[in-house]
Amino acid sequence: MATMRDIKRRRGSIQSTEQITKAMKLVATVKLQKSRAKAEAAKPYFNLMYDTMSSIISRSGAVRHKYLRAGASPKKAVITITSNRGLAGGYNNNIVKLVNAELPAADTVVYAIGRKGRDGLARRGYKILGDYSEVINDPLYQDAAELTQVLLEAFERGEIGEIYLAFTMFKNTVVHTPRLLKLLPVELPEREQAADEGEPKARAVMDYEPDDETVLNAIVPKYMSSLIYGALLESLASENGARMTAMDSATSNAEEMIEDLSLQYNRARQGAITQELTEIVAGANAIGG
Repeated sequence: MATMRDIKRRRGSIQSTEQITKAMKLVATVKLQKSRAKAEAAKPYFNLMYDTMSSIISRSGAVRHKYLRAGASPKKAVITITSNRGLAGGYNNNIVKLVNAELPAADTVVYAIGRKGRDGLARRGYKILGDYSEVINDPLYQDAAELTQVLLEAFERGEIGEIYLAFTMFKNTVVHTPRLLKLLPVELPEREQAADEGEPKARAVMDYEPDDETVLNAIVPKYMSSLIYGALLESLASENGARMTAMDSATSNAEEMIEDLSLQYNRARQGAITQELTEIVAGANAIGG
């Protein structure tokens, strides 16, 4: 049975941990408010760019452009967005599991944003071709544009044939959904394909000016940059939400453990006092006898 000293030491240790988790929860809450505002402000642009590109492709007819068909290489590239720190529940591991389930390590190279995802995928045999972990600390559109340029150059050189984006969609404080999005070759989303396979609709064919090559060369990089930047903001909000939830749960668990240990300590203290009184009474009776 644990002594009063052991119980007191353990309770003190858990109280220190509770103070840390409370502080981390408060920090995550403030960061969540800021990152959530940015993500919600960018979401309409993110969705509009995706829908606009889908509309352009659906009306392009028989246009054959390098960004609309798979490259010569069988290699797939995936941009993974995770965090540089842990203590965020399953946030980082969900992205690692998603990529591991959808894209085989033998055919996939990783451009990692966030050390946790980078390390997790490296342990599973994925080749890390680029490390942009510092980007997630303060995402900027320019960061997304530079990464887009690197990926498009590799795509055009034939080093990679497809490009994917793995990130976490922010729904609310406690709901964050990992998602794998195909960036290149640009394809119709499932809802557009389903509509095309149903009743035929009269659609005007897209008229490119001056020509489809020039227009798509200009639009697709901006499309990719916009999606990557939107995914960075969504992921950052999800990370802070996940960390706030995890720290709130940890604080609640610590409080319960402290209550249990306080009860054990009080019982042990009462037992010690009772024993001392019994010994005093026994000693007094022995002297009186």
